[in-house]
Amino acid sequence: MTDLRSAVERRGFDTLGHADHGWLDARHHFSFGGYHDPARMGWGAIRVWNDDVIAPNSGFPPHPHRDMEIITYVRSGAITHQDSMGNQGRTAAGDVQVMSAGSGVRHAEYNVEAEPTTLFQIWIEPTRRGGEPSWGAKPFPKGERSGRLTVLASGFAEDAEALPIRAEARVLAATLAAGERVEHRVGAGRHAYLVPATGALLVDGERIDARDGAAIPGGRTVTIEALEDAEIVLVDAA
Repeated sequence: MTDLRSAVERRGFDTLGHADHGWLDARHHFSFGGYHDPARMGWGAIRVWNDDVIAPNSGFPPHPHRDMEIITYVRSGAITHQDSMGNQGRTAAGDVQVMSAGSGVRHAEYNVEAEPTTLFQIWIEPTRRGGEPSWGAKPFPKGERSGRLTVLASGFAEDAEALPIRAEARVLAATLAAGERVEHRVGAGRHAYLVPATGALLVDGERIDARDGAAIPGGRTVTIEALEDAEIVLVDAA
């Protein structure tokens, strides 16, 4: 019999890569920038999961990307986006923006608020390289994902309400009250990665605290139980 408890790999917040630039305090779940861990180069098609705290009136100046799906989940505050396609937008706490870098794009992300902005920045490798870049954002009220996983971004046509991405992946989120449970099936050959933005969980019996990561291999259904009120983000990718 498979020991599902041991199948969930906890990656504690205190073990993550760390870079403090003053204006940006970043934790890296996977190798990124000056942080390199050959055991944490990615998880399936998930290449980056950064936990960023951006100081007021600061941010990322214009810089290029290509061939990557970049999803920003804002936990508190707001981020203001501009790009070389002429898009501009402000994404506030609980909402999501997606940029498909395609054949190449330049963008800037600024916190123009009077308070720090906290966010998860998630990069997923696309199914195909190239193509026209694109950007989109959408509000996802937390009340609408109370007690259940809601798809925020997806590369599957059946997820018509989600923001589209060019990868065989889904980005999901839920808010759980203490004692609530949800289940999620991770298909064979797929990879799931879960991070609580707030609160503590049991994921198949493994305790995952706020801002820890949980790497979940495919071929199993995991049970996610909130030990306290929690807000979770989960990516299910090839």
